[in-house]
Formats: sequence, C-alpha cells, structure tokens
Amino acid sequence: MQIAILSSPAAMQHSRRISVGAYLSAGLIGGVLVGVLVPALIRIRFLFNDPTGSFFNSLIATSIALVTGYYLYNKFIVYPARTSYSHVVPVFGSVYGIMFFVLVMFRIEYSRFQLLMSLFFALVWFFGLIYVSTKTKKILVGLVPGGTIDNIRHGNIIAAEPLDSPTEDPRQFDAIVADFRADLGLVWEKYVAQAALSGIPVYHVKHFSELTTGAVQIEHLSENSFGTIIPSLSYARAKRLVDLVLGLLMLVPFTAIIFIAAILIKLTSRGPVFFLQERMGFRGKPFKIIKLRTMQVRKDNGTSYTEDNDPRVTAVGAIFRKFRIDEFPQIINIFAGQMSWIGPRPEAIDLSEKYESAIPFYSYRHIVRPGITGWAQVNQGNVWDVEAATTKLHYDFYYIKYFSPWLDVMITVKTIAIMLTGFGSR
Repeated sequence: MQIAILSSPAAMQHSRRISVGAYLSAGLIGGVLVGVLVPALIRIRFLFNDPTGSFFNSLIATSIALVTGYYLYNKFIVYPARTSYSHVVPVFGSVYGIMFFVLVMFRIEYSRFQLLMSLFFALVWFFGLIYVSTKTKKILVGLVPGGTIDNIRHGNIIAAEPLDSPTEDPRQFDAIVADFRADLGLVWEKYVAQAALSGIPVYHVKHFSELTTGAVQIEHLSENSFGTIIPSLSYARAKRLVDLVLGLLMLVPFTAIIFIAAILIKLTSRGPVFFLQERMGFRGKPFKIIKLRTMQVRKDNGTSYTEDNDPRVTAVGAIFRKFRIDEFPQIINIFAGQMSWIGPRPEAIDLSEKYESAIPFYSYRHIVRPGITGWAQVNQGNVWDVEAATTKLHYDFYYIKYFSPWLDVMITVKTIAIMLTGFGSR
C-alpha cells in the first residue's frame, strides 16, 4: 500500500494539542496574568515593603519561569502519558526550582512570596485548563476495519471510534488508524489516502500504540525493524558529554549525601557500606555497579532481585530504596563510562541471561548505556518476573527508538517526582 503516512511524534503532537494544547495556547496569556500579575498585585496591596529591584526582578523571573514551563509542557505532551496532569507539577516545579537556584547563585534580589505564589497560581491555572480540555473533548480517532485494529492499545485521552463506512468524512477525526499489513481493499485504501491528503494524521495501528502507550512491542522477527530504532549516534556522543558535566555539578552534593548515608548504614547494621554487583552493561559488557548497601549481610545472598517487603532490607535501607538514595554512588559508574544518568536499567547477570532466553530481542536493550533512571523506571518501576520484564523491555525499546534530548528531559522531571513519592521501589 503506497501512501504518505504521518506517523511521528510531531504528527501526534498536532493531534494531542487539538484537545489539550489549544486550551494551553489560548491560556498562556491568562497564565501570565494569573501566575505573575496576581501575586504581584497582592504584594502591592498588602506586602509592598520590598526594594524596587526585588519587585521587578521577581516579575521578570516568574514570567520567564512560567513561559518556559508552558513551552516545556507543550513539548512533553507529544510523548505518551496516562494523563496530561502527571506532567504539570514536575515540569513547572523543576523550572521554578531552577529559577530559584539561578537567583540564589547569582545573588539577585528577589521575593520568595512572588516566586512561591507564582508557582502556586500557575499550577492551579494549568490544572484548570487541562481539566476543562479533557472534559470537553478527547482526541477522536477513526479506526479503519481490518487486521489487528480491534486490539489497538491507546491512552485514556483517546476516544477510538470504529468506522462503519468509507463515506464518512475523515475531517471529523483528529487522526485515522489502520492496519496496513491487512488487506483493506481498494475502497478503504482510497479513504486512507483521502484522509492523508486532507491533512489528517494517518497511523499504522502498531505505531499508533507506540505513540500513545510509550511501549514498542517486537514479538516476531518479521515485524522487527532494528534499523528504525537505532539510537542517534550524534546525540549519544552529546549525551555522554552531558553525563560528565552533570556528574561534575552533582559530585559535591552526592558525596555529602553518600557520606551521611554511610554513617547511618554503619550505625544500624553490620557489613560494608557499599554493595557491588555484576550487571550486564553497554553493548553486552558486564560491569560492577556500585550501590549503598540496603540489605543485611548473609552467607546466603539469596536471589538477585528484591521482592515486595523483602525481609533482607534494613530499616534505613528501605528509606534509601524508596527515595533512590542507594543509587547515588553510581555517579562513579557514570564517570567510568559504564552508565549514563538516563537509560535502560542494568540487570544482574543471572536475570539478564534468564530474560534473554525467554524474551525475543532482549539483548538489544544494551545498544545504549544503562542508566540510573529510565523510561521503563518512571512508567513501571522495578520488576523481576518474565512477564513484567517483557513489558519493561517494550518501554526500553520505545526509549531507544525515540532517543532524544526531550525524552531525557521528560524522564528527568518525572524521576524527580518519583524520588519524592517513592513510586516503584522495593
């Protein structure tokens, strides 16, 4: 079937913004008014005792933070999510936090009241816009009958409607989805072509599922297209440089936290402070990962994975695991080139061998450096059984296929939120 198919995150961005982004675009000016001017007016009315420089610096800083947060959020809604709400707090919280850091580092006068109230009103405003947008209109997708279309997977912001007849106007839909490996027939092929010529995004069912669920499923060799999910080599090199620069910036705070954690470990349990374990790494080369010890030292080390409520985990170790503090020493692995800040989580050798024998193409996840955090981690958390590991692999393939700075930034802000909530820890 020869047809121009719009099947990229950029095309999905167009559809996603019909339901959410249209409200956000219209609401940016309102966001500035509510998130910047309202706190400023409150200060003028009740608290205007700050220096003039502080007042105007705060206006400029909060304006930059709010507009940047809006811009980043619009970038992130290109990527799949269970709900658009999940990105608001991490994105705006991170941007405002960075702005606070810049103001403090450069000793610029500012108002804490303006900064905090601006963040509060910005969150309220954009949560309200998203609520209105998701309640009034979901993305409406037309499903062309045939093939595996009935098994389509999509997120909860999508309304999928099976098409009854090729006479329906494709322009009533935000996107059209079809199984192009099936024999659709000439009439439906013309319908799909008409939709594409009308500017309506058209997706193959499998790719549509990838874009809306964040997972790339590869079950059979005939369906595999490794050439389309080879990560960008230029970005891989740039990412390595970012890893090193960020490692240097985080070296002092990480060292301080590790030092305090080491004292707590020695005071509460017997054994070494650090735990070394051989993991499968970049391009299938084993390496020793460094972690803070969170378990009791026993002659029988037991399994390589940690179960829910594992009795081997110490009281202090449970806290470290919940907030991922036990992973901080892996900054050494990053400097050694064995790991990245973001990438597929490295598995223990025995688990990796188990998964390779049971899951097709499992070893392909080693094509990029393993990470302290990753797309699978922020979507699923830690797993150990084969079925859950298969789902995790689909997330890893998605990360490799859509390997980009924006996806890494999104994972970063979601990781910050997870560190505060302890999601997925064992």
